[in-house]
Amino acid sequence: MPRSPYQLPDFRVSAKSVAIDLLSTMPPRYPVAVGALVRAAAALGIGENSLRVALARLRARGLVESDQRGLYRLSTAAEPVNREVRSWRSIEPSVGAWDGSWVAVETSGLPRGDRKGSRKRARALQLLGFESLSAALRVRPDNLVGGVPAVRQRLAALGYTPAPIVFKLSALDPDTDARARSLWDVSALEAGHAALQARLAASAERLSSLPTEEAMAESFRLGGEAVRRIVLDPLLPAPIVDTDARRALVDEMRRYDRLGRRCWKAWAGESVELERSPSNVGGLAAASGPA
Repeated sequence: MPRSPYQLPDFRVSAKSVAIDLLSTMPPRYPVAVGALVRAAAALGIGENSLRVALARLRARGLVESDQRGLYRLSTAAEPVNREVRSWRSIEPSVGAWDGSWVAVETSGLPRGDRKGSRKRARALQLLGFESLSAALRVRPDNLVGGVPAVRQRLAALGYTPAPIVFKLSALDPDTDARARSLWDVSALEAGHAALQARLAASAERLSSLPTEEAMAESFRLGGEAVRRIVLDPLLPAPIVDTDARRALVDEMRRYDRLGRRCWKAWAGESVELERSPSNVGGLAAASGPA
């Protein structure tokens, strides 16, 4: 039975994910006062002490930075995954035509006992939609703009070390090619997209009628679920998957993101243009950052 191409991690709303996500919604390197982070966390059911402890731990891991005035910002160490998260609005332009070939990553000979490195490598491969064709070979369709060189660069930026052998794979025998195409559970992927699109549409209809803090919390949780699904979508080509389902979800999320920004505008302030609506995706960066 094929593995799901989109295995959504159970990212509950935690003090750690809230802190990272709120900082990542701000313009690059924009500092946020700890008091503002505490107020936003309270709307999401996170206590002040929990948030402050999370900030201290994230700072120790190098994912956030702060100064003596109690201002926090996202660090450069968290930027590679944050860049992948921000890319959800423009995923379609990053997908090109598919000629039936594959991008392959050779994974044998990796260091044993390196749990931190293993987690980062697994997350990098997941973010780029790879699946296992054999014990030492991960593959994905070669349909991303930039081809093998771009994939190699993105893996490196996401912390995949040691540098893997990344190459183009083509002319597979018919049986192996069919097996490669079946690595992703496309039925589950398409059904999940459609179900989440419907939930976004229903929430969009009621957000304006909710009290401010309830609207903030709902858009944070549901928007985060949608962004995670889009970011972790393997971007398969039309011969393998119904690409219309992915486009429909992205279009619905763009609409929902605009509504979410309105919900959070009072918190951010009139002078700040949020990069995106705050949503529960901070766990992606927290899980991938330095230990």
